[in-house]
Amino acid sequence: MMTSVDTELIRVLADPLRLQIVTLLAHETLCTTHLVEETGARQTNLSNHLRVLREAGVVETEPCGRFTYYKLRPDVIESLAGSFAELAATARAAAEADVKRSCP
Repeated sequence: MMTSVDTELIRVLADPLRLQIVTLLAHETLCTTHLVEETGARQTNLSNHLRVLREAGVVETEPCGRFTYYKLRPDVIESLAGSFAELAATARAAAEADVKRSCP
C-alpha cells in the first residue's frame, strides 16, 4: 500500500526538471555547475529543485571546496519502486481473481 512518504516522493519526482536531475545523478555525482550545463536550467531554479530533492531525502550533498556535489540515494528510489511493485502485484492478483465491487 502506498504510504504518505511514497505519495510525497511521487509528487517530488513528478516535476520534469527534478526527474531529469535524478536521472543525471543516477549516472554520476554532479555539482550545480554540471547540472546547469546538462539541463540548461537557470542556477537559481536548479538550486530550488535541488533543495526540494534534498529535503525529500532523494539526494544528499557532499561539500568539496567551494562546490557542493549532489548524489542520488538509490535506497529511496528502490523503496518507491518496491511500493509500485507491490501495487502491480495486488492489481495482477485482483485481475486474475476478477475482483469487482457490485454497483448498488
